[in-house]
Amino acid sequence: MPNALLFRIGAVSKTTGIPVSTLRIWETRYAAFSPRKTEGKQRLFEEHDVSKALLLKQLANEGHAISAIAGLDLDQLRRMRNLQHVAPSNPSSQGDLVTLAVVGIGLANRIESKKFASGLQQNRIKVTDVLMDLAAAGQAEFGEKPQVLLIKVNTLQADVHATIQGLVQKHAFAQTIVIYNFAPEAVVQAMKFSGLIVRREPISDIELAELLQSVVFVDQVRAQEFGTRGSVIAGRKYSDETLARVAGISTNVLCECPRHVAELIAQLASFEEYSQECLNKNAEDAHLHAYLRSISGSARSLFENALEKIAQHEGIDLYEEKK
Repeated sequence: MPNALLFRIGAVSKTTGIPVSTLRIWETRYAAFSPRKTEGKQRLFEEHDVSKALLLKQLANEGHAISAIAGLDLDQLRRMRNLQHVAPSNPSSQGDLVTLAVVGIGLANRIESKKFASGLQQNRIKVTDVLMDLAAAGQAEFGEKPQVLLIKVNTLQADVHATIQGLVQKHAFAQTIVIYNFAPEAVVQAMKFSGLIVRREPISDIELAELLQSVVFVDQVRAQEFGTRGSVIAGRKYSDETLARVAGISTNVLCECPRHVAELIAQLASFEEYSQECLNKNAEDAHLHAYLRSISGSARSLFENALEKIAQHEGIDLYEEKK
């Protein structure tokens, strides 16, 4: 992989907190890693090696012998860790579990660190899948049906948005979170319009942990209020321009229903976006805003369905502007 990130052993040690001498022993004695080597015999580790080192450290600290686990691959190590850290002693606590698929090994390493776990106040995380990039995610089956798809990309463009939307439609994640470095504002707004949560780096571990917790809280609210746990809050169907056009149409319907419904949808969509933006700005208010986002998003979707019925009855073309 010519574009793979490579790390010297000192960088791996700093990232994982594992002494260089220990990493060398794990490599030479137990064949835990197979790093590349430069002409000067410098070890170069890939991102999946960093992931493995973190998991080996965590499992070794919990009593597993390195000799017994060093030969396992990343998926096997993650399953071991999940079995120990996720399986609740009380089955009723299963609602506190956040299951997610992560696109981007660097982000997965961050999620799986103890430092990140310390930022989770009441939820626990189970990483069900780790994919190298969006191309790999497109081929994945996601057998355990994670609630959240968490994606890290450097640059957002329209084709990236389309790829992510394809993943969401195929697998029906309860929520998709996209972390990015650079993007045109138009693409960011389009992604938010379609129901994705989009955040620009830098985002702290505490902010990201709170955001994940809030997303799962949205799912719990939908289960309590609407009996639809695991379902997706659909993205908006109609732009502000379409709603404004419909609101200005005179019809024979009593009480000017098209105008009232269009205005309600616009107000609910605005409040929904406000609540989404506030999800991780204030840790104390995050769950309240998650609740408000769930309610406003569900109500907006219901009123969009109502607008379609009104439009059909009155012969209003909701997509006229696209022709």
